[in-house]
Amino acid sequence: MLPLSDGLRARNFPIVNLSLIVANFAVWIYELPHLNSAVFHASFYPCAVDNSCHAPEPWGVSWVTAMFLHGSWSHILGNMLFLAVFGKNVEDAFGHLRYLAFYFAGGFVAMMTQTLMTLVFGTAAEALVPNLGASGAIAAVLGAYFVLYPNSNVFGLFVIFPLRVSAWFFLGFWFLYQLIEANFGLFSATADGGGVAFFAHVGGFIFGVIVTVALMNVGRLRPQNYDTVVGAPA
Repeated sequence: MLPLSDGLRARNFPIVNLSLIVANFAVWIYELPHLNSAVFHASFYPCAVDNSCHAPEPWGVSWVTAMFLHGSWSHILGNMLFLAVFGKNVEDAFGHLRYLAFYFAGGFVAMMTQTLMTLVFGTAAEALVPNLGASGAIAAVLGAYFVLYPNSNVFGLFVIFPLRVSAWFFLGFWFLYQLIEANFGLFSATADGGGVAFFAHVGGFIFGVIVTVALMNVGRLRPQNYDTVVGAPA
């Protein structure tokens, strides 16, 4: 299902989430005329972590640059749609600066999860495949949303049919799909899931869940009461 709205209006303007979306599109438009070169130079290479290859940029830098790279219009549009729908309310609960730190931390954990699985279970050729995209960080945002607003209603399109489901069902099914695909790729000796970094999605989502539960337990998050705002325009 393609999510279009969660029906929750953020209490505060999501300046960080909007800035991340703008930054991703700005990088995409800037790199589009020479996309192949950008992907080669600014992506993250798992083999750089264990020094089995010489990447164009140090992996300590490329894990950040790779988060703002995308390989196609469908790649960036899909990622930014998920970030727009779910990120604004996560930022609302976290606060601006904490959300920004959480987003980058989630991206890092996601990238390292994919890297670990590639280096341990993949081949040397797979470790040379460039990793790029914001989906790992966005998976962390989805994990946080799953904890914060499980009973909100996600409206979207299933092929061409409008559909409304609870967030816990939509995101739970999304995570289960990523987990199945990741393990299918693992057992078929394809650590990158056939071109999609499913382990990054799994790692990011789990990170988001754990961090959000921990912060809620110490009273550091302020999720809004979705029961009072369901049905408000997103």
